[in-house]
Amino acid sequence: MPLKDILVHLDTTPQSAGRLELAIDLARRHDAHLTALHVVDIGMPLIAMADGGGGVALAGLIDQMRESALADAARIEAAFRERMRREAMQGEWRQAEGMVAELVTLHARYADLVIVGQEDPDGPSTGTAGLAGDILFGAGRPVLAVPYAGSFTSTGRRVLVGWNASREAARAVNDALPLIAGADSAVVLAANPKGGIDGHGEEPGADIAIHLARHGVKVSVEHRLAPDVPDADLLLNHASDISADLIVIGAYGHSRLREFVLGGVTRTILKQMTVPVLMSH
Repeated sequence: MPLKDILVHLDTTPQSAGRLELAIDLARRHDAHLTALHVVDIGMPLIAMADGGGGVALAGLIDQMRESALADAARIEAAFRERMRREAMQGEWRQAEGMVAELVTLHARYADLVIVGQEDPDGPSTGTAGLAGDILFGAGRPVLAVPYAGSFTSTGRRVLVGWNASREAARAVNDALPLIAGADSAVVLAANPKGGIDGHGEEPGADIAIHLARHGVKVSVEHRLAPDVPDADLLLNHASDISADLIVIGAYGHSRLREFVLGGVTRTILKQMTVPVLMSH
């Protein structure tokens, strides 16, 4: 299925402008509708009220925080509309108030691809920690996560596919086909491949490479055998070796009561990625 509906999450961080540039590039290349979503999430200030007038003080503080957040939203909207004007593109602006994870997940259900940012661990909290995982498990849509460090105005020219023959990996490859098909090159990497009926065939990665080739993809297959090295590290190291500008992997995890817990490889990639990563569950 082609990419015709792209959603990008914009926030108050400096990296948000870079995410928009990448989203514009993808929308133009795929002739897709681009929607920008900003969530006004002031949270609940943690204040210890010492007297009976505490409720009034809290209400006043919330009003001030909301006014400031709405001013930020107006600034981001103006910048988005100006970029759309300069690019001669029809972009859609959406603004919502509430919890970031819940609202981005809700809007993501109606898009082909959702672009979000990796949270900067040294930056101010934006309520986006774990956002990619929330969308993956809550919306059932592919997520393109963009690193907080570096500049990424384009992606999908040199693609690295992390392949382990799982259901999640197959879903990720299918969801990423519009990007992979337009790539200059694609490499399928089988990191520490395992055999068996739920694993690889006689030649790890060969079957999915044949499938991609039938879509016109220029693809090669490589193996990395290093049992003492985590699969995520093998994948990230190989991405650096081939100068990949996009990693495609299946996202793993399970539900623990109301919390979705990411698998080790997924968690590591989201924490340590140095190029954009497309994930599906």
